[in-house]
Amino acid sequence: MPVLIFLVVLLYMDSYKLVSFSTVLWVIVAGGLTTVAAYFINGFLLDWLPLGMKSFSRYVAPVVEETLKGLVIVYLFRSHRIGFLVDSAIMGFAVGAGFAVVENFYYLYTAGHANLGVWIVRGFGTAVMHGGVTAIFGVISQTVTERSMKINPLLYLPGLLAAIVLHSVFNHFVLPPILMTLTFLTVLPPILYLVFAKSAAHMHEWLELDFDADAKLLEQINSGRFAEGKIGRFLHDLRDMFEGPVVVDMLCYLRLYTELALRAKGVLMMRENGLDAPVGERTKEKFTEMVYLEKSIGKTGVLAMRPFLHMTRKDLWQLYVLE
Repeated sequence: MPVLIFLVVLLYMDSYKLVSFSTVLWVIVAGGLTTVAAYFINGFLLDWLPLGMKSFSRYVAPVVEETLKGLVIVYLFRSHRIGFLVDSAIMGFAVGAGFAVVENFYYLYTAGHANLGVWIVRGFGTAVMHGGVTAIFGVISQTVTERSMKINPLLYLPGLLAAIVLHSVFNHFVLPPILMTLTFLTVLPPILYLVFAKSAAHMHEWLELDFDADAKLLEQINSGRFAEGKIGRFLHDLRDMFEGPVVVDMLCYLRLYTELALRAKGVLMMRENGLDAPVGERTKEKFTEMVYLEKSIGKTGVLAMRPFLHMTRKDLWQLYVLE
């Protein structure tokens, strides 16, 4: 219960409501599945390596478990479901919560006779540790990779090493278990609070700047005078590389992409102020039209338009949120 309550508090703290409850549930399930994978991998390695249980839990198990949990977060990054520090922290903690819940049920089944102190440490300490270190992995990875579209796998190593080291330190129990649990519960909340505060300020700034830029671009496209500006010169150059109908589709795609980006930022701004804006049928139809135009233009055409599409990871993430 403690780790799930902690996760609910994190969701409540997210003023933009970046992560849906259904997504969190699926991520918790994914975290639980990593527990099953870790059970078999750790069992194999424990038989294979000449280590006792204590050394194994300190130096090998953290590597296996944090790598498996980290793979879920990497998938969320690669599928543009994480855009800011807030959702990286929530998603990371959700993965760790799923891992911890399944692990604790297993221990409850195999060691149900253990005294209350064991369950206090496992519930308030080990479980929250699993969520916290995976959240830290997500936050560090988001910080290191947020400016990259094609992410070098090596960029995930700093966050992974931090999670492994913290997990290993916890398993060393350099303090008595209860004191170790209290220390973790004292240190983790302020760290996550600072992450949320920094992310909220950064997101507010990004929304204001990008909203103005998208609005100016859309005004230029709709004015009918775009031929005089950068867009017109760009499309004129494309006529030598693509057929006329494809160039027309490229202009339509640029307009549609910008409209959806504006719509997404508008929804997020309303959420910031406590309002919720439902997405109408017209917006859904625009997504369908955009998919059709992407097929018409082709990958080469989309790549050629990158300078005007503002296609960073945050921009793709905001379209995912809207969709």
